[in-house]
Amino acid sequence: MMMQERTHKDAGAAILFDAAVSPQVDHDWFAPDYWRGQGALRTQAGGRGGVAIIASPVGECVLRHYHRGGLVAALMSDRYLWSGTDRTRSFAEFRLLATIARLGLPGPSVVAARYCGHGLFYTADLITRFIAHAQTLAECLAAGQLDSELAEEVGALVARFHRAGIWHADLNAHNVLVTTDELYLIDFDRGRLRVPAQAWRLANLRRLRRSLLKLGAATQGGAQFEKTIWQPLLYRYGRTLNA
Repeated sequence: MMMQERTHKDAGAAILFDAAVSPQVDHDWFAPDYWRGQGALRTQAGGRGGVAIIASPVGECVLRHYHRGGLVAALMSDRYLWSGTDRTRSFAEFRLLATIARLGLPGPSVVAARYCGHGLFYTADLITRFIAHAQTLAECLAAGQLDSELAEEVGALVARFHRAGIWHADLNAHNVLVTTDELYLIDFDRGRLRVPAQAWRLANLRRLRRSLLKLGAATQGGAQFEKTIWQPLLYRYGRTLNA
């Protein structure tokens, strides 16, 4: 089904949505208390501040409110400096996810995005389809399920995005989802299309490697990690990138 992008604007706020999924999306969709009042909300760890899983009219979806990270989070929390509608975090991610879908890559299916203006600043939210029966790669690692075969699948996944010029701003083990049928990349906040180049691709891979090591992937020794995880990942990455 082709996306039908629509925008609804009112005083200081705007909603961008796919009318092919729902003919109308209003502000209640972005209000956790609205869904909680209907018994249609549950929370889940993931990203800064976690996410809400909502039982929406179009099925289970993930509602994410954008939060800042790092030192600036204590000062700005969830507020971002206004620099134009198309540069809001939510609208930019919505459109990148739409591009990912058009390219046939396994990312979250986007439903709607919103920003709300607050003077010189804005807050933002995003709704995507919930990916059922999935574990993060970090959870697979903790459960002892990250082996050479899965590592190769991860390498192939990353290569498919890199080959298309999709740069993930925070490629780590928490942002790779594993299901029995498919692997997905999620959380494309600040991601963008880039001219394919070795430098940013390698930097992305190094970020993923640091994440795996931080989560204990080398507890049996660095040599074992290289042999059973990292080298198989790089091997399949290279084969897929150059296919």
